[in-house]
Amino acid sequence: MHTVGELLRQWRHRRRLSQLDLAIAADVSARHVSLVETGRSRPSAEMVLRLAAQLDVPLRERNRLLLAAGFAPRFPERPLGADALSTARDAVARVLRAHEPYPALVIDRHWNIVLTNRAVGPFLADVAPELLRPPVNMLRLGLDPRGLAPWLVNLADVRSVLRARVGRQLAAAPDGRLTALYEELLAPAEGEEATAPPADSDVTITMTFRFDGRELRLFSTITTFGTPLDITLDEVAIESYYPADAETAAYFTDGGGAEGRAA
Repeated sequence: MHTVGELLRQWRHRRRLSQLDLAIAADVSARHVSLVETGRSRPSAEMVLRLAAQLDVPLRERNRLLLAAGFAPRFPERPLGADALSTARDAVARVLRAHEPYPALVIDRHWNIVLTNRAVGPFLADVAPELLRPPVNMLRLGLDPRGLAPWLVNLADVRSVLRARVGRQLAAAPDGRLTALYEELLAPAEGEEATAPPADSDVTITMTFRFDGRELRLFSTITTFGTPLDITLDEVAIESYYPADAETAAYFTDGGGAEGRAA
């Protein structure tokens, strides 16, 4: 089991900061940071949290740091359906509804779909039933041949974008389950070079679906909670999709998104 000093040093190296960089950011001495990392000084819970905040450590891992230092965890993890999260849940539901007629969904840190709005439904109509058994994973849904992959015109570009996103996520906070998903769905095959996401757009990279007899071009934005104190809220994100051209916008606003089926 790692000590709190060892864990803090790992996070500092991951963020590519020197002890002096971290000390300045946390308003402590570099000597104190060194003493904590080497185990010669036992930090208070407040000091652990101060250093963790400057290192942008996820709340789940801040609890781990506190436990390693001999303190109780500070951040609860409650289901999104819990009464304590009702205000946050209602806010998420309002965002999803307000985004209609365009698709939007909520994913957790492992890319499992937590909630969707009604515009997502038609895209799942021809997905294999086994991929829709909870928890429904967005990565598998998009890249599995039984999912949306056959209707993604630019599947290779989408895979490159997802590979880069998950790669950044793992670099920021390593996770065994997410690593397994990356290896299963995104890691380059033997002899294949990992290509960078395409850079041929002046604005953003789109996903192009062949859907309902036409091509729909969508780009996405990601919304997260700004100052969460609950692990669940810290780890969920709202993925909202927007039309990238007038034809795609018309498909949704004219009612096509409510009844369309992949073809």
